[in-house]
Order: sequence, then C-alpha cells, then structure tokens
Amino acid sequence: MGVHPNIHIPKESWPRWTWYAIECIIVIAVTLVLSSKITNSIEGLSPEAQNYMFIGFLGISFFIWYIVIRRIILTKFLRNGY
Repeated sequence: MGVHPNIHIPKESWPRWTWYAIECIIVIAVTLVLSSKITNSIEGLSPEAQNYMFIGFLGISFFIWYIVIRRIILTKFLRNGY
C-alpha cells in the first residue's frame, strides 16, 4: 500500500499569525481586567489620575508579558528543547 503525496497536514495549513493574534487578544483581556482591578483598589484618585494609572498599568503589563516573560523565559525553554 502506497503513501498519498497529497495528504492534508493541519499544522502546515493553519496560519501561524492567528496564534499571535489569539495570544494578543488574551493578553489585552487579562491586562484590561488586571489594570482595572488595581486602579479601583487605589482610593482617593481624581478621574484624570485614575486614567493615567489605568493606562500605565496596562503598558506595564504588556511590557512584562512581551519583553520579560515571553522573550526571556520562553526562548530559554525553547532553546533547551523543553
């Protein structure tokens, strides 16, 4: 029995960019909830200061995920073959 040369392999047909898009949507959702909870826990802020704190925590969360966790830790695991 021979092998078919036109076999369908899902990994090769699934666009790789969609995983990055799914990851970005998850990170956006988690950071929005996280920065909202942190900002609401700080009492005595004016609305303007609350907006700056919200955007600041949002940016810090993105920085931590994409620069620290994803780039440093995940690339070390992938280099070592885990």
